[in-house]
Amino acid sequence: MNPLFRRRLRALCRKEFFLIVRDPGSVLVAFILPVLLLFIFGYAINLDTGNVRLGVLVEDAGPAGESLLQALKGSSAFQLRHCGSRQEVMALLASGEVRGAVIVANDFSAKWLQGEGTAALQLLTDGSEPNTAQFIGSYAQGVYEKWDQGEAYDRGLVWAPVVELRPRSWFNPGMVSRNFLAPGSISVVMTIIGALLTSLVVAREWERGTMEALLATPVTRMELLLSKIIPYYLLGILAMILCLVVAVQVMGVPFRGSFPALFVISSLFLGSSLGLGLFLSTLLKNQFNAAQAALTAGFLPSLMLSGFVFQIESMPRPLQWLTRLVPARYFAHSLQTLFLAGTIPSLLIPDGLFLALLAGFWLGLTAWRSKRTVE
Repeated sequence: MNPLFRRRLRALCRKEFFLIVRDPGSVLVAFILPVLLLFIFGYAINLDTGNVRLGVLVEDAGPAGESLLQALKGSSAFQLRHCGSRQEVMALLASGEVRGAVIVANDFSAKWLQGEGTAALQLLTDGSEPNTAQFIGSYAQGVYEKWDQGEAYDRGLVWAPVVELRPRSWFNPGMVSRNFLAPGSISVVMTIIGALLTSLVVAREWERGTMEALLATPVTRMELLLSKIIPYYLLGILAMILCLVVAVQVMGVPFRGSFPALFVISSLFLGSSLGLGLFLSTLLKNQFNAAQAALTAGFLPSLMLSGFVFQIESMPRPLQWLTRLVPARYFAHSLQTLFLAGTIPSLLIPDGLFLALLAGFWLGLTAWRSKRTVE
C-alpha cells in the first residue's frame, strides 16, 4: 500500500474521529438513541395478549352454569365483568369496555346434564381488533373444553375429544413477543444510526466550506470516501454491541447464535446503511435535507417493509418484490435467526449475499456520484 495513501487516510480518519468526539449530536445518535429506541420497541410495543376484559352473563342458575363461571374466573387470560342483561352486554361491547362476552343461556345446565339437544352457550367478540377477537375465541374454547373434561371425569364419564392438540412452540417456547421484537427493532435502530450519521458528514463539509479546502489537497476520492466510512463503521459496530448488551442483559432476550456471524452480518448491513447515508449527503449537500431524506429512506422501509412488524408474505405481490430492495429485511431476518434459533448457515448465507450486493450498490453509487470538482 502506498505510504502516502496510508498517511493521508490516517490523518483524515483522525479528523473525523475528532469531529465525532466534539459533536454531541453524534454521541447522542450513536449511544443514547439506540438504547431509547430499543426500550420503546421492546417494552412499549407488546403483541402479548393477556387480561382481556370479558363480559359474562349467566342466565342459568343451575350447577353447570355456576361451575363454568368459576372456570372462567380461574383463567389468567380474562378479566371478567358481570352483566345483568343482554342489553348491557351489547352496550359494553359497543362502547369498547369489554372485548368479548360469554352468555350462558337459562337452559344450559338442563341440556348439558341430560345430554339432549345443544346446550346454549354464546360467545361474542369485538371484531374491530381481529387478533384480540381470535385470542378470546381460542382461549374461551380452551377454558370450556377443560371445564367439560373435568366435569365428565367427576361424573365418571369418559371424555374423548375428536382431535387432541398438543401445541409446541420452537425457538420461543414462552411465546414472549419481546424476544421477537427486540432483534427486529435492532435492525430499525441500526438503519437510523447508519443512515443518519453519514447523511451529515459530506453535507457538513460543504456547508462549512471545508470541502473546497479538501479538494485543493492531493487527497484522492477513494481516500476521502474511506475516511468518511471507517470512523462511522466503527461507531456503528459499537452501537451494535451496545444494543446486544441491552437486549440480552437488560431485556432478557436470548442470544443463541455466534458472535462472528453477528459481526459479519452487521458489517455487511452497515455497508449498505452507511452507503445510503453518504449517497444522500453527497447528493443533497445540505445537512437538514440530507437528514430528512435519510430518515425517510431508512426508517420507514425498515419499519414497514422488513417483516419486523408486518409479515411479508401477507403483503401484495408488488410490495413483496419491493421488500427485496430493503436491507433491513435481510438484517432483521438474520438477527431473529441468530437470537432465537442460532447460527444456521442455510438462512444466514443468502441474507449475507443480498446485504453484500446492496452494500456494493450504495457504496458504488456514492463513489460514482462523488467528484473532485466544485460545482
